[in-house]
Amino acid sequence: MVAHASLDARLRKLREYCALLSTYRKASLENLKRDATLRGAVERYLQLAIECCLDIGEIVISEKGLRQPADYRDVLLVLGENGVLPQRFARRFSDAAALRNILVHEYLEVDLRIVVDVLRRNLKDFDAFARHIAGFLLRG
Repeated sequence: MVAHASLDARLRKLREYCALLSTYRKASLENLKRDATLRGAVERYLQLAIECCLDIGEIVISEKGLRQPADYRDVLLVLGENGVLPQRFARRFSDAAALRNILVHEYLEVDLRIVVDVLRRNLKDFDAFARHIAGFLLRG
């Protein structure tokens, strides 16, 4: 029961961060380069959305006694291996873990073109992740 409450809280926060990110969807590369506040907001909400997904994955892995992931990317791959996420989606979405590492550890070298691309074309992946997790939880 505790795990479900924890998962629900993180799924709510994920939806919140995605809603905030969607308001920045039309931000251009030039806008992000020029406006440090905008860039900071986008990068931070993107990091938090990814962190939610990784936390959710780690909770599911722990609760279900699945193989321990080697790193953050592997969290998503383990979910794919065990049918929590579709494998193809898990492989593609595991790039989010790499982006998280860049935002957290290599912040001096963030490629803003990737950030703009995620805003414009990949925010739906966070919604898909949440739907897959919710479906998994309903299946029991």
